[in-house]
Amino acid sequence: MGTPPRDATYQDILDAPEHMVAELIDGELILSPRPKAPHAFVASMLGAELIPPFCRGRNGGPGGWIILDEPEIHFGERVLVPDLAGWRTTRLPHIPMDEQIKLAPDWVCEVASKSTEKLDRMRKLPIYASAGVGHAWIIHPRNRTLDVMRLIEGRWTLLGVYADANTIRAEPFEQFELELATLWSAFPTRASEAAATYGELEY
Repeated sequence: MGTPPRDATYQDILDAPEHMVAELIDGELILSPRPKAPHAFVASMLGAELIPPFCRGRNGGPGGWIILDEPEIHFGERVLVPDLAGWRTTRLPHIPMDEQIKLAPDWVCEVASKSTEKLDRMRKLPIYASAGVGHAWIIHPRNRTLDVMRLIEGRWTLLGVYADANTIRAEPFEQFELELATLWSAFPTRASEAAATYGELEY
């Protein structure tokens, strides 16, 4: 009989190729390709919209948040890398300088792609829920949609699905109006997309 496969450990994350996003779920090392340009653009633009009002208290915002791009978060033995995550400073006054982030965030955002959406929804969302993350967003660049969810009694409740050029106030950042069109502002027009195949627009 062959030797059973061993569970992956954090060392496997450290040894993973630099061009991959490495996560650890229930002893399985999961490697995902680095985000393609549309995925990266959406995440960057969302951070650019949220950080001034909620991290720096600018543009009339309340401040009081730390928002990070692709943080490595340790949920016990599980290690996840959301596209964006935020902590209220009442819970995380300062980012740890010499250790891993082990405090569950108050909000996570995953930018779903064809290769990662099943992982985001089926495996990562339940971990976020079990850790008590209060809010989760999933953005689908190709559909130009945003799902906003709140954790209620340990389960994700969908508060709304927003699309295209909606201007919204979405928890936990409802003090601020987010123009969704900003997130897709560098994308081709719908007419241009209609002439392309899904493979050419895989994001």
